Amino acid sequence: MEFGIAAAAVEGQSESGDIHVMQYVRDRLLLAAIDGIGHGDSAAAAALAASAVLKANPSESLETLMQMCHDVLRSTRGAVMSLASIFPRLGQMRWLGVGNVQGMVQRAGAAKGTVQEVLLLRAGVLGAQMPSLQAATVPLRTGDRIIFATDGIRSGFVADLSSLDTPQRSADRILQQHCRSNDDALVVVARYLGNTP
Repeated sequence: MEFGIAAAAVEGQSESGDIHVMQYVRDRLLLAAIDGIGHGDSAAAAALAASAVLKANPSESLETLMQMCHDVLRSTRGAVMSLASIFPRLGQMRWLGVGNVQGMVQRAGAAKGTVQEVLLLRAGVLGAQMPSLQAATVPLRTGDRIIFATDGIRSGFVADLSSLDTPQRSADRILQQHCRSNDDALVVVARYLGNTP
């Protein structure tokens, strides 16, 4: 896998409530984009609490991780999150989203501004309202890119997605051109480099 990460805290705040997790465990990579509700210290505290759960339990199923985060976040302002378990040797990903952290897959060689898979987001807030959960499975081929973006990024960013850009260049460009000024923002771009022994 190859990654690009770009993030920004809302003006006037030292900490962002939008954070990512990348945790390898045995045959898979756990990848998450977490958005603490609101911004500032309280949002960051909620996001960090969820992050700690993921880092401590990376081998659990996505559904279990969501439930664990929901339980831990009851005493916070809550968070929304999209999660993926990527299995590089299988060329496969399972993903799941609660709230409004966008997730998509752009296939290798896809035309600029197009995505081929979109994560089905379930309405809810971890710590407050948990929807029914069922992760979806998506095949991955060499060169495919997985993109997560919190709601601090305007949804029209897809128009600028190019499968030819490096993940970091994509993440930087999306943040620069589509960041809302009134919210924390995070973009995670991961490119699958193929099945290597």
